[in-house]
Amino acid sequence: MALEIGMTGRSETVVTEENTAKKLGSGLLPVFATPMMTLLMENAASELCLPHLAEGEGTVGTHLDISHDSATPIGMKVWAEAKLTAIDGRALTFEVTAYDEKGPIGKGTHQRFIIKNERFMEKAEAKKGN
Repeated sequence: MALEIGMTGRSETVVTEENTAKKLGSGLLPVFATPMMTLLMENAASELCLPHLAEGEGTVGTHLDISHDSATPIGMKVWAEAKLTAIDGRALTFEVTAYDEKGPIGKGTHQRFIIKNERFMEKAEAKKGN
């Protein structure tokens, strides 16, 4: 089955000491860190794609335009949903929204690009060359 506009993915976790802004250094308070919300959003989009790619393919994140609108304390469940909204060749665009048990906490758009894993890694590793 190929990727299609409208497909959705989801990723979730619980806020713990380990994923707070205070612990990660992205802020001073023990609330869900923006980098972790970003990770949930990217993971929801990435996991949505995986079953629909050819062997040896993957996706990489290329752009995020998001807001983190509400703090979530330790102990609450958080999740992100990604909806595929555009396909332009190998470029994919997603609408992403993050939630906690009380409602939305962030939203925006995320772009990913379909890559050939081996070629991508060869290019990355070549940066270490002479």
